[in-house]
Amino acid sequence: MKGVTVKIGVIEGSIRQGRNAAPVARWVLDNVPKQNDVEFVLLDLASFNLPLYDAPVPPLLANRQYDSEAVRAWSRAIDECDAFIFVSPEYNFGVPGVLKNAVDWLAPEWMNKSAAFVSYGSDGGIRSVEHWRTILANFNMHVVRTNVALSLFTDIVDGVVTAHERKAEQLQVLVEQLVASAAHRKA
Repeated sequence: MKGVTVKIGVIEGSIRQGRNAAPVARWVLDNVPKQNDVEFVLLDLASFNLPLYDAPVPPLLANRQYDSEAVRAWSRAIDECDAFIFVSPEYNFGVPGVLKNAVDWLAPEWMNKSAAFVSYGSDGGIRSVEHWRTILANFNMHVVRTNVALSLFTDIVDGVVTAHERKAEQLQVLVEQLVASAAHRKA
């Protein structure tokens, strides 16, 4: 992996007012292992202001030619990354619509990249992650085995992540797996 630079986008997967995605994403960025050859960048979905997906041409056929400037900015941000940590809540036993919409706008930008999940919800968001694994398979993305599941009842209190040290250790393993996968796919 020497000399290989891996850029990992940490996608804050909710735009809801008072969302827990923001403190969870901050917790991720504060707890990822520092490595000279790995760069982490926050991708806050709320800052992109993506429209609802309504393109007349499927993204795989659009050749990165999008009508919306917001989608073009999203495309550039995703294209620049080698891998992703999706910070995903679980809404109604599934994926959050706004994050699914953001994923649906693009195709070649996601292809053959690596991904991991830090999820949260009443049961740690694990049902959302299982849905995501199926969705991302469409883009031939490799989703690493380890994920970090945070409970709204025990790991996030008043908008602050208070997760047990074991969760930070899981995050370390997640990042190791993600970097190895991204470096392998990039080589």
